[in-house]
Amino acid sequence: MDLSGRTALLTGATGGLGRAMAEALAARGTKLILSGRKAEALEEMKAGLPGEGHSVLPADLAEPGAAEKLAAEAGEVDVLIANAGLPGTGRLTEFSAEKLTGTLRVNLEAPMLLARALETQMLERGAGHMVFISSLSGKSATPLSSVYNATKFGLRGFALGLRADLAPRGIGVSLVSPGTIREAGMYSDSGAPPIKGLGTGTPQQVGQAVVKAIEGDKVEVTVAPIQQRLLAHFALASPGISVKVASGGAGQKAAAAVADGQSGKR
Repeated sequence: MDLSGRTALLTGATGGLGRAMAEALAARGTKLILSGRKAEALEEMKAGLPGEGHSVLPADLAEPGAAEKLAAEAGEVDVLIANAGLPGTGRLTEFSAEKLTGTLRVNLEAPMLLARALETQMLERGAGHMVFISSLSGKSATPLSSVYNATKFGLRGFALGLRADLAPRGIGVSLVSPGTIREAGMYSDSGAPPIKGLGTGTPQQVGQAVVKAIEGDKVEVTVAPIQQRLLAHFALASPGISVKVASGGAGQKAAAAVADGQSGKR
């Protein structure tokens, strides 16, 4: 899909990854509908983007009915980038029922509801694209991340199944799966240092991956050094061994640091 002149709805716009996506899309001539919880930050972000016609639609996707309302207010949308997400790290017993429901709603249910709401109009036009921001955590389970893993494994399965349904009808569906990202994402958010020797990616690489996924109608674009990608593929093929390795040493220590850093964040 040629992004020039298209309208894209971007959720989670004001986070580090969301900003990089917005900048990459705006540079392609895309008109953005920026969504997130912080109206003032969205307005400031809109003012700094190249191009014209950008707009903001504040929404808290953890609230019941928020995803459907956002889709209705957005109107005609050519591209959906479902990027909003909540931390899902920590032991399951540390999640209240409310926190667990909110995390599942934002990370998994909201993307599904937005896709459902926008699918009809895309099919009527015979064109459109949906991008779901997953993670290598959607391929490889890690300690203290059972809830986050569940949402990302689920999102990956949903996107691949939806692509099988919509690709024959001219609608693109893609996954963008970042690994460890410096300056944004869970390690940056928690203040925990990345695991040594595995490398990191950048928010700008994630932004360019979104553009690549849409313009090239890619099934999945992974943003991670080769060593992380190889470990993720191994985890898919041999989950038992992968979980055993991840649960010891550096993996356990890194997971604990991330979980501790995100413990008080919504």
